[in-house]
Amino acid sequence: MPHDGGRYFDGTLGYGGHARAILEKSSPTGELAGTDLDRAAIVRLSAELAHYAGRVHLFQGNYTEIDRICTMLGWESLDGIVLDLGMSSTALDDPDRGFSFLREGPLDMRFSPENPLTASIVVNSYEEGRLASIIREYGEERFAKRIARRIVQSRPIETTTRLADIVSSAIPRRFWPAKIHPATRTFQAIRMEVNQEIENLSAFLPKASNLLDIGGVMAIISFHSLEDRIVKRFFSGAPEEFVYPRGLPAPEEAGPKLERVTRKPIIPSPEEIEENPRSRSARLRAARRVS
Repeated sequence: MPHDGGRYFDGTLGYGGHARAILEKSSPTGELAGTDLDRAAIVRLSAELAHYAGRVHLFQGNYTEIDRICTMLGWESLDGIVLDLGMSSTALDDPDRGFSFLREGPLDMRFSPENPLTASIVVNSYEEGRLASIIREYGEERFAKRIARRIVQSRPIETTTRLADIVSSAIPRRFWPAKIHPATRTFQAIRMEVNQEIENLSAFLPKASNLLDIGGVMAIISFHSLEDRIVKRFFSGAPEEFVYPRGLPAPEEAGPKLERVTRKPIIPSPEEIEENPRSRSARLRAARRVS
């Protein structure tokens, strides 16, 4: 629970819901540092949280910069860390951002316009084997090879709706998912590649746990089984079982000891899902540093 005088980090500010709650609970002197890749989010929150002047520090950037930001602020440790890995509904609904297969738009999918890698580059230049690997690993798509082959055969591909049609045509209709669009997993995989989401999470967890003070809590909300699996393994306190994708190196030394606050992930209630259908896949896990 946030408390007066505590120091906290929100790595995915978004609309500032978590940030506001932390600042309110930690009043009158608790401080919060927060990051977001979206410059517009930082500009908006700078105005909306202006009355917390002196207590809130906002940065446009990647949450993996948590160590650099704490050093900049002169903070040696944190009392709490929160990370919400969900997509912004505003970004998802904006056709110009290229995240949705339901609206025609450019193949972009970047969280930050400063990212040089776009979905168009992934779709139109990656060799077939690499593309299939991404769709299989990040999308957990059984027809990854067929989809990658069809994409390569159909190049150049310029729009989201064209890509969605190509992906759908590569999957036998009898195997189309019942509740989601057949292109959902492939779009998710490409987005995760563009924004290096798994690599960022894998880099963030050791840094964040090292910055937690004894008794400090880290809470992470994930929306993808691969992300949730990585968080679960890390929170289990068994680094040797932590699978770092694509050969990313595991820490050479054991990190701080964490104790899971939630034995099982907290999931949204039926009422929450009805109010916000996009929350249906959310999984919240939390851990406390004990040594």
